[in-house]
Amino acid sequence: MHQNPYGEDPVRFMVRLAAEPPRTPEEFAERCRAAGMAIDRPVGAGDLAEIRDYIPRWVAVADAGTPGERAALLNALLADSAAHPRVTDHADGGWHLHYRDDGLGLGAVVRAVVSVGTALHLTGRGMDRLGRCALAECGRVYADFTRGGRQRYCSHACANRDAVRRHRARRAAGSRS
Repeated sequence: MHQNPYGEDPVRFMVRLAAEPPRTPEEFAERCRAAGMAIDRPVGAGDLAEIRDYIPRWVAVADAGTPGERAALLNALLADSAAHPRVTDHADGGWHLHYRDDGLGLGAVVRAVVSVGTALHLTGRGMDRLGRCALAECGRVYADFTRGGRQRYCSHACANRDAVRRHRARRAAGSRS
């Protein structure tokens, strides 16, 4: 089965970029390579600046208060980042869809892939499937890929930390009664 490159992986990648933005063009390129992205041109300061400017705009989608606000913010990202869908094969016989123009730098490619991936994630799984970790001192963005759609923490560690805190608070309240 051919996996959609605009699906889940770009959203997971963006969650990691939002948690820890790249500091150098080289780091950005390496993280993109590690995520499985093909890089066909030099990566420079402009690419880094482009993705660092994009990150807070993407995070705003996760922070939106209503599905309508989330859709409006995401539509703005799509308008700025993606192009009409088209079929391409990179001259290697691997036909697939692109939602971006050819000849773009890495920053623009990541913006397009993540914007379309986020749109597919939210429209396919539910408009509430991005959020902030419920652990008060964490606040990282998460993307909910769970079957039931009830994720509220960015990691198991944060969920466990909060559960232990709630348990201890209940025990302390019970011992005072």
